[in-house]
Amino acid sequence: MRPRMLFVSPRFLFPMDQGGKIRTGNILRGLKGGAFDVTLASPAPRELARFAADIDAACDHFLSWPEQPPSRLRRLLALADRLPVAAATDRSAAGSAVVARALATRPDVAVVDFPHAGVLAPGRIDAASVMFTHNVEAEIFERHAARTRGLWHLIWSQQSRKMRRFEAETLQRFDSVVAVSKRDAEVLTKRYALPVVEDIDTGVDLDFFAFQPEAAAPDPGADGGMLVFTATMSWAANVEGIHFLLDDVWPTLLRARPNIKAVIIGRNPPASLSDKIRERGLNVTLTGFVDDIRPYVAASHVYVIPLFVGSGTRIKAFEAMAMGRPVVSTSLGIEGLEVTDNEHFLRADDAAAFSTAILGLLDDAAMRGRVARAARDLMEAKFSWKQVARQFEAICLRALERRNVGHSSSE
Repeated sequence: MRPRMLFVSPRFLFPMDQGGKIRTGNILRGLKGGAFDVTLASPAPRELARFAADIDAACDHFLSWPEQPPSRLRRLLALADRLPVAAATDRSAAGSAVVARALATRPDVAVVDFPHAGVLAPGRIDAASVMFTHNVEAEIFERHAARTRGLWHLIWSQQSRKMRRFEAETLQRFDSVVAVSKRDAEVLTKRYALPVVEDIDTGVDLDFFAFQPEAAAPDPGADGGMLVFTATMSWAANVEGIHFLLDDVWPTLLRARPNIKAVIIGRNPPASLSDKIRERGLNVTLTGFVDDIRPYVAASHVYVIPLFVGSGTRIKAFEAMAMGRPVVSTSLGIEGLEVTDNEHFLRADDAAAFSTAILGLLDDAAMRGRVARAARDLMEAKFSWKQVARQFEAICLRALERRNVGHSSSE
């Protein structure tokens, strides 16, 4: 009989339209049918039945409690909580009860997805316990605080202090911590004096994000070109990045290529962006949520990642690389990914470098092709989700083995 795994997620994973959902969902798909019998526990929407096939592909058993996405008011009130907002809004009496009942069946391994989901688990877990942390959570708040002033600086600073304390206490409760890059593993180990931190790679679905030849996009000509960016546009760091692109980079691009265009894909873009685009008459499209980003990426010439705040790794970079679109990114946007500047992507950490990199690619089809092909080859060689799922499975098996050895030696 296979050992049993309980996997606790603070979010319903489907559709897999955000970085954390994409990573967790694909790893669970890779675990299905492997070493563990997997029970997934998560909140669930009312229209659960339409996701039956997705759930079946990701786990052997599914447990749930009613999904209640936090309102803006709830998030605002949570600022006064002793916990950071992400943890305070994930608290759920119904969710904790489901997790407690699942743990009472004595699974062999319990995995909790994201530190803030630790509020759903009891202080003591009588199983090999694994925390899957997609970021260094406190680092995100610290980086926001460093880039803001006034009231927002005070809010981000307060949240960073709360998250540092919460992240330390939560991670130290678990037998093993999984990070999404070697860099994050080193930071977590040093910050919180954790005994066991292992890392996995970031993956990409190479069949879904199939390579698209340069001919799939129209010729940019001497004065045009299409840029693309995909992200959840309700997240402050993504919005800040697009403002940087429009304010600091776009004027230079427009002088060199008057017909240049951009498509920004992602749910809930704020009025601050749409107003700016309309008032300036920019040839920039905010699509909102789309069912499939691939046609937009295929029609582009350059994929941009203008991010200065975040942690973990950006799955969007690998999706663009898999499709054969050259990437221009800040150091933060590519952080934690094992790719090489000027070979698999172009690094740009200020407005001048960003515009130079974009224009260089638009002016040189051979360079676009070279960078795109090198990146796709790297994805095929190292970064399929199947390989990443095997890494994750091996970490969980090692955690179970250590637990069993510890119990045997104490008897």
